[in-house]
Amino acid sequence: MKIASYGHACFSVNVGGKTLLFDPFITPNPLAAAIDIGSLKPDYILLSHGHYDHVADVEVIARSSGATLIGNYEVIQWFARKGLEKEHPMNSGGSWNFEFGRVTFTTAVHSSSMPDGTYGGQAGGFFVESTEGSFYYSGDTALTQDIKLIASSRTLRFAALCLGGNFTMGVDEAAVAAGWLDCQEILGVHYDTFPLISIDHEYAKREFQKKDRHLHLLKPGEERVF
Repeated sequence: MKIASYGHACFSVNVGGKTLLFDPFITPNPLAAAIDIGSLKPDYILLSHGHYDHVADVEVIARSSGATLIGNYEVIQWFARKGLEKEHPMNSGGSWNFEFGRVTFTTAVHSSSMPDGTYGGQAGGFFVESTEGSFYYSGDTALTQDIKLIASSRTLRFAALCLGGNFTMGVDEAAVAAGWLDCQEILGVHYDTFPLISIDHEYAKREFQKKDRHLHLLKPGEERVF
């Protein structure tokens, strides 16, 4: 699976012949200033919750690419009212078989509101299963034992975990989650964008190494193959 980072909690995954883009927050992010969102042509845009720093570029990218939106019911309905008709609403614990694989909307412990302040439903994450393997994106969350359920009977190619602390779990908690997941390759997300979520990169890498995990801290525009 080829992964591309676009800063903050935004990344794409090529799987099953399709491109999945997660939580697009690019144009307001100075760390991602070199990214041209007009060049992004995802087939699907997956939204973990409604906060501005996860949905800022959804409308522009969806209209230019024709992507289908996947997310919780309230988030999807909010964008449907803006005229985005290609959408698939989900809710906590629900799964659906798409052409690229099976998606489960997983539990996250976090708030959710839309950019205009309206209710954004239950925040979540995504577990994606495909013929090329499986991966997990935690979304914004506290450390919760629900994460253990992801690894109960599955092997993960990689996991994308929030690291920044303050609004989500921090480095120490994310390292615990990586151990629970029994996943070797970890993509760090939701860090450094704002002062409140800045992390010490060397410390973070050491904490994951202690659990025999490889932490990838990609710059916007960087890619990896897992």
